[in-house]
Amino acid sequence: MKIEGLLSLNHIALNIEPATKQQVIEKMLSLVAAHVGVTNIGKLKEDVLRREQEMSTGIGRKIALPHAKTDAVTEPVLAFATLKSDLNFDSIDNEPVRLIFLLATPEEMLAEHLKLLGRITRLAGRDELRDRLVLAASPEEVLELFREGEKDFPQI
Repeated sequence: MKIEGLLSLNHIALNIEPATKQQVIEKMLSLVAAHVGVTNIGKLKEDVLRREQEMSTGIGRKIALPHAKTDAVTEPVLAFATLKSDLNFDSIDNEPVRLIFLLATPEEMLAEHLKLLGRITRLAGRDELRDRLVLAASPEEVLELFREGEKDFPQI
């Protein structure tokens, strides 16, 4: 599974302006609410927030990756957003975030969940790609950046 294969134009938002971590997560959930793989948006919200309470998903390098393994989805679900300005996400490096990924996978897809988390982390961890994503002007440009970035990644 490639990021550009999971992500669609409908699940990308650019330059959003939430004031809090909670508002970011709410916005990300609203992006996937109508996704065919989401069977229970309320349960998905609960599971994402529970995971966030366990430990911040601000993974450093200006990236946050709220995620959950949940029975509220029937297939992997991914959304992406850029923030208009820096936001405190209680990141492990104590730096604010600008890029947000929301990932939800069915509970029985643990291996795929971990592989996708790793793929997102490695790909978005590249300085040049991260900088270009922050400046992306359209969802189409975001998908093209992921397509380019994943050319040298093996299929999972």
